[in-house]
Amino acid sequence: MTPLKRTTADLRDFLSSLKLNAEKSDRFPKLTIITPSYNQADFLERTILSVLNQNYPNLEYIIIDGGSTDFSVDVIKKYEKYLTYWVSEKDRGQVHAINKALEMATGEYIGFQNSDDVYFPNTFKRFGEEVLKQADDIIYGDLFMISTDDEVTELLKTTSFNFSCQVLEGMQIHNQTLFFKNDLVKKYGLFDESYHFAFDYEFITRFTASGTTTVRKVEGLGGALRVHAEAKSSNIASTVGKTEHAKVKELYISELGFPSLNKMRYLWCRFSKIAYFVSKFDLKYISYRFSK
Repeated sequence: MTPLKRTTADLRDFLSSLKLNAEKSDRFPKLTIITPSYNQADFLERTILSVLNQNYPNLEYIIIDGGSTDFSVDVIKKYEKYLTYWVSEKDRGQVHAINKALEMATGEYIGFQNSDDVYFPNTFKRFGEEVLKQADDIIYGDLFMISTDDEVTELLKTTSFNFSCQVLEGMQIHNQTLFFKNDLVKKYGLFDESYHFAFDYEFITRFTASGTTTVRKVEGLGGALRVHAEAKSSNIASTVGKTEHAKVKELYISELGFPSLNKMRYLWCRFSKIAYFVSKFDLKYISYRFSK
């Protein structure tokens, strides 16, 4: 069995049914997970299971549904006794839904998972253990791509975060495996509703622009982006996404210093990614990416 097939089997088992066995405990930092949802009933249950089956002992789970007209509310009600809060009402879209939850979140750390994406097994446990060792402001891991039936089709490994690369190359961290301190929201504000696609790119860039925010990539943290015809990323990435990314880049590129050095900075970003995997002796992944 290939690694991707093995990962697919593990994920499908993880999402197959509710598997609760954890007791409440404040040993780990309190974690708020937010799921914004609208008419994604076909996938929503698996998103919920990917959160609850983590069996994280200090979890606050909030679902903000935008007034779905499919059977999403039925899915949510099936698990409502395990949720901290949920609502189904008309809103202004995904970013507004997340902001509504951010305003009530009480966790020390926050993550958000869209209603068609999922977390991988043991991600929350690894997150909690790593925070106990070193409580960085932002913690993140690797991104998987999955199909409508939870087949793992691709792995996109991330590298150490660099603000220059965030501005020049684009998104360095994916929300599917992102955890950030609630204090950052209090300090830098809610997500910007004027962005419809690149709001995650905008807020991460804004949260890290000061140079004082600590950011760390953690091995073993995994989340998955589901690729399907109705996915937001499938529909607007090439139009709205490009425009919004360019807007963020323009807002922050002056933070990098001399513009004449940006081409060299960009090339350094590309080289540093290869160097990162070489330093990890991950030559198989380098070969895999170059063969794509």
